[in-house]
Amino acid sequence: MAGEKRKGILYILLAALFFSLMTAFVRMSGDLPTMQKTLFRNLVAAVVSWAMLLSGGEKIEIKKEHVPDLILRASFGTMGLICNFYAIDRLNISDANMLNKLSPFFAIMMSYFILKEKASKKEWCIVAVAFIGALFVIKPGFNMAVGPALIGTLGGFGAGVAYTFVRKLGKSGVRGPVIVMFFSTFSTLVCLPFFLAGYQPMTMKQLLFLLGAGLAATGGQLSITAAYTYAPAKEISVYDYTQVIFAALWGFFFFGQVPDVLSIVGYVIIIGAAVYRRFRA
Repeated sequence: MAGEKRKGILYILLAALFFSLMTAFVRMSGDLPTMQKTLFRNLVAAVVSWAMLLSGGEKIEIKKEHVPDLILRASFGTMGLICNFYAIDRLNISDANMLNKLSPFFAIMMSYFILKEKASKKEWCIVAVAFIGALFVIKPGFNMAVGPALIGTLGGFGAGVAYTFVRKLGKSGVRGPVIVMFFSTFSTLVCLPFFLAGYQPMTMKQLLFLLGAGLAATGGQLSITAAYTYAPAKEISVYDYTQVIFAALWGFFFFGQVPDVLSIVGYVIIIGAAVYRRFRA
């Protein structure tokens, strides 16, 4: 059992590395429309997920009763991804990653409405503490950075709701690869009209960076799926916050970004809330 947990931790650390690389590649791709970046991220994931399903020789079947939840999962996931990419281009990438990592706390809130799972008073207090931490990252005030930070927070909300629907679908017997395939395909189709309407020509370097973002995101998705097959989320999910550390390193080395003191305080509060929830709540 200890060996299984170690494998789970290793895979979730790998997922954190991949997802942090995705954010770095998105930022490196330069001044391109958010929808153009989002489309490439999802198109690569869609191609890989379809290839995996078809290579298995299994019939891809989606029951009619699961379609509404799949659409809601894909819709909120797409919204979360677009908002996250928007924030990545306008904030320190470590700040954007941290705001996206509010998703587990939004998932606690939305599980009450979607899954009828009641959180304890202690868990609600942890959610409140996490949002206090988010305020240190957002730094509310009358400056231009607040808008992107709020949109980054909305991205965390979208991801949290999407993960709640993933849990609901999983409990209903829908396989993980099918959920990933549906989301990636849905998101690609949603972004396609915006991509065609606002397409900006890309250099070969920009194209490679976007393809790198898509491959990194796919690697992260596969790694995190593998992680949760080896160990339950409550035992290893806290290690996913290493993504913020990786993102801070890429931000420093590639973009010269250094989080300010308030952001670091916010990181400590949010990660501390996650660690406390893991071991005490």
